[in-house]
Amino acid sequence: VSAGKHSSELFAEAAVDYLNGYDSDRPFFMYLAFMAPHDPRTMPQAYLDMYDPEKTTLPPNFMGGHPFDNGDLKVRDEVLSGFPRDPCEVRRHLAEYYAMVTHLDAQMGRVLDVLEATGKARDTIVVFAGDNGLALGQHGLFGKQNMYEHSIRVPLVMCGQGVPKGERRSAHVYLLDVFPTLCELLGVDIPSSVEGTSLVPALNDATTRVRETLFAAYRQFQRMVKDGRFKLIEYVVDGRRTTQLFDLIADPWERHNLVGEPAHLETLGKLRCDLIDWKEAWDDEESEWGKTFWDGYRKSG
Repeated sequence: VSAGKHSSELFAEAAVDYLNGYDSDRPFFMYLAFMAPHDPRTMPQAYLDMYDPEKTTLPPNFMGGHPFDNGDLKVRDEVLSGFPRDPCEVRRHLAEYYAMVTHLDAQMGRVLDVLEATGKARDTIVVFAGDNGLALGQHGLFGKQNMYEHSIRVPLVMCGQGVPKGERRSAHVYLLDVFPTLCELLGVDIPSSVEGTSLVPALNDATTRVRETLFAAYRQFQRMVKDGRFKLIEYVVDGRRTTQLFDLIADPWERHNLVGEPAHLETLGKLRCDLIDWKEAWDDEESEWGKTFWDGYRKSG
């Protein structure tokens, strides 16, 4: 029984057919939403053969299990592997994940090659962005339902007119910033309903920060705020609060919780104030997390 053609190949072929058949002078917009590397992790054998599980390195923050209940340890993603996490099993999952991503990269390459061959590349803006990343053993987790960097940071790559070549930016951005960014690059008015912020100033000036802090949330359990160096994560699970503070420069793998260290009390207080500001801005006052965090914060002074 044949499994049929992989979805990544089907989507790439549809995009290629569209580009080859597009002969209008009018601008076009293409939104290409690949499903990979979402599980089930399947890919052509040739790509799986590129990665030997026994030679696949475990991440430095690999753990057998998360050190405390983050609110969703029984969600579907987390039960794809047993507890405690087995290093051999995690290496196999990682090898399959890398193989699926590599296969996806090849399909994207097909699309970009046709964009170049048809002469459309010179006046087309290309934006590549991704879904939140799977932990696959990092911090003892497997899914993306967490506030760690391996899951909340997503790829965002742009090229085309108005985008500097071969440069990186460290500004805090959300994917909802892509829409107003494209509007400004194309000279189109940004609708008043758009909540994102154009990234064009950051594209033009590497020192532009866009925003001082970044906020993220997962259900009623987890809230996060980070600035240019430190990240605060506050958990509320069944009325119990847990706090983590990480120095993302000194500790990019987020292995050392700084809560309780006198040298970082001021940083902790500042980020908690920032988190309260975000809580109010996003109308998080009445959620289970908002109520519990605020009550605990007032009691702790």
